[in-house]
Amino acid sequence: MDIQKVLVLLVFLLAVAYVGRMIYRSFAKKSGCGSSCNCGIDFSNVEPKEKLK
Repeated sequence: MDIQKVLVLLVFLLAVAYVGRMIYRSFAKKSGCGSSCNCGIDFSNVEPKEKLK
């Protein structure tokens, strides 16, 4: 196998790994407030603002 084929194969495998990682991270369980979870913040003492007309 010549060096060009090895380099093309390496770049292809890196691209597949990158896309696979992106897909895995999009389906992986997310934590923190950015994922609409119930993170234990109590908003019961917060008073709502007056309604705008």
